[in-house]
Amino acid sequence: MAAIKNLKDLYLDGVKDMHSACKQAIPATEAMAKAAKNAELKKALEASVQGTRDGMAAMEKLARAHGEDPSGEHCKGMEGLVTEARKHALEAEFADEDTQDAAIIAQYQRLAHYAITGYGTLKAWAKRLDLAEDSKVLDEATAST
Repeated sequence: MAAIKNLKDLYLDGVKDMHSACKQAIPATEAMAKAAKNAELKKALEASVQGTRDGMAAMEKLARAHGEDPSGEHCKGMEGLVTEARKHALEAEFADEDTQDAAIIAQYQRLAHYAITGYGTLKAWAKRLDLAEDSKVLDEATAST
C-alpha cells in the first residue's frame, strides 16, 4: 500500500476498500439467501446481491476514473464480517428454521451496515474534495445497498 499523503489518497484507498468489501460480501449474501427459509427473506437477500454488485461496479467506476486499480486493496473488515456470517448463520447447527433465519438477518445486517458507513464516509470525503460526480455515484451506491 502506498503512503496516504492527503485526503484524496485516503478517499481512493477507501474506494478500493469498498470494492473489496462488496466483492467479499456477494458470495456470503448469496449463501445466506440460499440458506434462508422464509420466502421474503430469501427475496430480500437476492435483491441485496444485485445491489452489492451495483455498488462494486460503482467503486470500480470511481477507482478507474481516478486512474486506480479497483482491486488494489483487500478489506480486512469485511473479511472478518464474512467469516462471522459463515460461522454464525451458515455453519452453526440450528434446532429450527426460524432461528437460522434470525441469525441470517443479524449477520446480513452487519455486512450491510459496514457498506452503508463506508459509502457515507466516502461521500463525505468526495464532497470535501469537490468531487461532485463521485458524490452522485456514491448516492446511487447507497440507494442500492
